[in-house]
Parts: sequence; C-alpha cells; structure tokens
Amino acid sequence: MEQVKQRIELMDAMRGLSLCLMVIHHFLYDLVVFAGAPSWFFWNPVFEVLHYFFAGLFILLSGVSSNFSRSNTKRGLKALAVALGITVVTYFMEMPILFGVLHLLGTCMLLYGLTQNRWQDWQRRNEKAQPLVCILGILVFARLVNGYPTTIPHLWMFGLTTPDFYSSDYFPLLPWMFVFLLGTWAGRYVREGRLPRWFYEAKAPLLAAVGRRSLLIYVAHQPVLYGLTMLLVFVKG
Repeated sequence: MEQVKQRIELMDAMRGLSLCLMVIHHFLYDLVVFAGAPSWFFWNPVFEVLHYFFAGLFILLSGVSSNFSRSNTKRGLKALAVALGITVVTYFMEMPILFGVLHLLGTCMLLYGLTQNRWQDWQRRNEKAQPLVCILGILVFARLVNGYPTTIPHLWMFGLTTPDFYSSDYFPLLPWMFVFLLGTWAGRYVREGRLPRWFYEAKAPLLAAVGRRSLLIYVAHQPVLYGLTMLLVFVKG
C-alpha cells in the first residue's frame, strides 16, 4: 500500500477552520471581560458545544499529523517551549494559562515521540480495539476526572484541581490525550491512502493557508485581539 507523502490540503483546511473558530471564541471572551460586552457573547449554549468541537478537532488533527512528522519529540519540545512562554506572559497579565491547549499538545507529542515505536506496534496488533479504547477513555475521564476537586496540589495536568486552581485556558491530559491518541490511529489510515480519493484531492486554499501557519497564528492572535479590544474600549470611552 503506497504511503501518502505530500501535504493534504483538506487536513490543513480543517486545522484552519478550527483555528478560526478558536480566534472568534477568544475575541468574544476579550469583549466580555475587557470591553463590557454582554456575557452571553461568550457564555452561551452554542459556544459551549462549538468550543469542544473546534478544540477537539484541533487536537485530533495534531494526532493525525504525528504520523507525518519526522520527529514528534522535537515537535513536542518546540510546542512546550512556546507554551512556557505563553504561561510567563499571561502570568504577568494576571490571566495565567498553566496548561492550555498548546501545553497539552506539546506534552502529547513528546510522550508519543518517546514511545512511538512501541505505540505503533500496539496499534498494528490492535487496529480495531484502539478507537474503542480511546473513545471509552474520553467518555470515562471526561465524566470522572476533568476538573475533579482534590486537596493534593500540582495534579492539574491530569485534570485534578484544588479549589484555588485557575487557568484561563485549560486542557488537561485526561481526557484530552485520548483525543490525540485517536488522531494517531486515524492518521495511519490517512498516511496509507486508505481514505476516499476526494479526501486527498479536496481544495480549500484560504483555510489551508491558515492551517499551515497554525502555531504562529495561535501565538500571535491573543495579543492582537487584546490590543484590538483595548482600542475599541478607548474609542468607545
């Protein structure tokens, strides 16, 4: 079975779509928190659902892309370095991000890179079982662990938080690592060319261009949105 080696535009486009929705979501948050916009701009049933959709899609696609990376270890270290910078900056802004989506992805990439050979061997031997395990992990830990209160400090990486814990963006390993792992399973099908031809031939150039610059846009968008929000506050006031 011939493996796919070129970039798949539809995957870039889906990543770009999830990133665009994420930017809109964060802009609405800034408008509510800093510009006095009505709270329903951000806290509403529509975004409560969409938030998990576009965040989950972004994480899933990162898992898919792990099948195409030359070094998931280096990829993870790079993401974690950027995530640490975000933590430092947001700490001084008094809206700290201790374990946001980039921290999650960097950790998942690093752990996957360090265990990739054994993990892929397990995938080959349990091709049908892996998606069931991942879905079960998502459902179980989303229900039992995520945000579960504890008196033991420093377990927030795993979804166990003390009452005084706060992170303005929070994606713990449990249950989200199972979304990433589900992506690594799906990525084998993508790389081996086992999906319909239209998946590899579909075009969406604008969204794909956004998706190819996802890390840069993710890092830059919040300072830009914050500056734009403050400009609106200044003009309004």
